[in-house]
Amino acid sequence: MTAPRDPSLTDEAAPAAVRTEGLAKRFGTVTALRDINLRVGHGEVLGLIGDNGAGKSTLVKILTGFHQPDEGRVLLNGEPVELRSVQHARSLGIETVFQDLALVNTLPVYMNLHLNKEPRIGPFLDKRRMRAQARRYLDDIGISIPSVNAEVANLSGGQRQAIAVARSVYSDAKILLLDEPLAAMGAKEGGIILDLVRMLRERGDVSIIMIVHNYAQVFDVCDRVNLLQHGEITLDKRTEDTSVEELLDLVATEYRTGGKFAAGRGQYLSEVRGDGTPGSAA
Repeated sequence: MTAPRDPSLTDEAAPAAVRTEGLAKRFGTVTALRDINLRVGHGEVLGLIGDNGAGKSTLVKILTGFHQPDEGRVLLNGEPVELRSVQHARSLGIETVFQDLALVNTLPVYMNLHLNKEPRIGPFLDKRRMRAQARRYLDDIGISIPSVNAEVANLSGGQRQAIAVARSVYSDAKILLLDEPLAAMGAKEGGIILDLVRMLRERGDVSIIMIVHNYAQVFDVCDRVNLLQHGEITLDKRTEDTSVEELLDLVATEYRTGGKFAAGRGQYLSEVRGDGTPGSAA
């Protein structure tokens, strides 16, 4: 059994499991990412936060081979790589779990756990082996699903998400990218995923980048946090060196107006509603 990892012992000088240098991505006249310098150590969990449209999903899609960067480069274990496709990234040990999960709802659990990697006996699927392996996978990581023959459509959101993560982990992933795995989940279902991430973090043999919507969850399972704003990383700190309040304050700053409207704003509204005082007639 692998001993729990002590995050304080991470060697910052060692080659990172994944690193980006000066990444930029443009879609026509829109710059989605600019000068992204990101680092995730071996066995480290990085929380990636930011408002909608900040560039989080675009960054993950570059790391998973779906998008190609316009500038910069990606390094795995210190070696530059060009991720030509999703399949190429998977062959290098990069697995991604998107919000849509890529599960087939009409297939049973054991088939989904082996999707596109089904063991065979000659031309036939080895369903007995798939069922046995699926049961071992789920029991090993503590996912409570009564039967591996159950259709995925009949499971809860947390159980489906856990199956998608388990499929990536047991495919020998070295780098796991989780795109908002807790979105639209209740506390109980989200707990399944957080427990799974904690277990992987303690093992220390998978590096994880997790896009997180709820900032408090960053401090439950992540070693470090990066904040993306308008396509740039504006904060990179260990979770022990920051707080929910600091993260919220950084994000809220750009929405503050100082309590005053710019000159001229609301003029037509005043004309429509009268002199602007409560109860005035138009």
